[in-house]
Amino acid sequence: MVWMPKYTITQAILRNLSEIEAIKNYFADKVFSPSLVSSLRQSAKIAQTHYSTRIEGNRLTLNQVETALYTADKSARSYQGHDEKEVRAYYEAINYMEKYLNDGGIFSLALIKKIHSLIMGSHKIIPYRNAQNAVYDSADGSIIYLPPETKDVAKMMRDLAAWVKDNIDKLPPPVVAGLFHYQFVTIHPYFDGNGRTARLITSFIMRKSGYDLQGLCILEEYYAKNLSTYYQALMTHPHHNYYFGRNNADLTPWLAYFIEGVSQTFADIKAKTAEQVHSTKVLPALRNLNLKQKKILGLLKEFAEITSIQAGLCLGISPQSARLLLNKWKGEGFLKIVNTPKKNRTYGLSDEYEELLFPRG
Repeated sequence: MVWMPKYTITQAILRNLSEIEAIKNYFADKVFSPSLVSSLRQSAKIAQTHYSTRIEGNRLTLNQVETALYTADKSARSYQGHDEKEVRAYYEAINYMEKYLNDGGIFSLALIKKIHSLIMGSHKIIPYRNAQNAVYDSADGSIIYLPPETKDVAKMMRDLAAWVKDNIDKLPPPVVAGLFHYQFVTIHPYFDGNGRTARLITSFIMRKSGYDLQGLCILEEYYAKNLSTYYQALMTHPHHNYYFGRNNADLTPWLAYFIEGVSQTFADIKAKTAEQVHSTKVLPALRNLNLKQKKILGLLKEFAEITSIQAGLCLGISPQSARLLLNKWKGEGFLKIVNTPKKNRTYGLSDEYEELLFPRG
C-alpha cells in the first residue's frame, strides 16, 4: 500500500505557500546578469555543502570548506582528512544532481541511490542497511529514535517514491518536498548519510519543480541555524520506536516548520539578490565619478541640498568657481538644481543618481 501521510494545510502554511509562490514568480520574470547569477550560484553551492555536512558534525568553517573544494594541488588533496573528503564528496553529489537536472532527469529510486553513493564517496551503489540501526543521544547514549526494521525498508522506499511521483503534480511542490524529507529520514534506509541524502533529494524535488530561484535556493542554512528546532520538528511522536506512533503521526507540525523555512529562505534570497543587483549598478557609477564629485557626493549624504558656498568650502575653492563646477555637473546629469533663484540656489543629486545611490524602499 502506498504511503499516505497525515497532515493539515493550516492557515499559516497556506500563507507561507502564497508568499513562496509570489517570490517564485518574481524570480521567473526577473532577468539578472549571467555573471551575477553564476557568482551567487557558486556561493550557494559552497554554503549548501558547508551547512548540510555541518549538521552531521563536520567541523570545517565556511572558508575552510571553500579551501577544501578548490585546492588545486591533487597531492595535497589526497592527504586531506575526513572532514575535507566529506565536503568534497557532497559537492560532487551536488554537481551530479545539477547535471542530471540539466539533462532532464526525473525523480526515482535510482537517483536516490546514486546521490547517496556519491555523498558517501563511493563509486558503487551502496545497498540499504541489512541490520537495525538507531539514532543515539550524544550526551548520554540513550536511543532517540529506532527506525523501521530492515525487512520493511525496501518496500517503504518504493512506497515513498511512488507517493512523490503520484503527488508532484497534484500538491504544491514544497509540500511534496517537505513530506519526502520527513519520510526519508524516518525510514533511515542506510547506516550513514541519511540526513545529507534527504536534504539533497529535497533540493532536487524543489529544483525540478521550478522552486530553485534560478539555482540560488538552499534550505540547509535554515536547518543548521537552529539544529534543536530541526530535530524537534522531525520528532513527531514522543515514543522513540517507529512502530509506536511515528508510523501514523500527524505531520502538520513538521510541514509547518518546513514550509516556513522555505518562505524565510526565499525572502532572504530575494533581499540578497536585490542588494547584489544594486551593487552591480552602483559600483560602476561610483568608479565613473572623479575625486571632486565623490567629495560632493559625501556632502550630499549629509545634506540633501547644498549651496555653492558649501561646495566651495568642501572642495577648497571659491563660491564662484564652485558654482561653475556645479552647473557643469548639472549639464552632465550628475546634479540638478533644486531651488532655482540665483540668490538662494541649491543643488542636489540628479534623479538618476539619487535613485541609483540612495534607492527608496
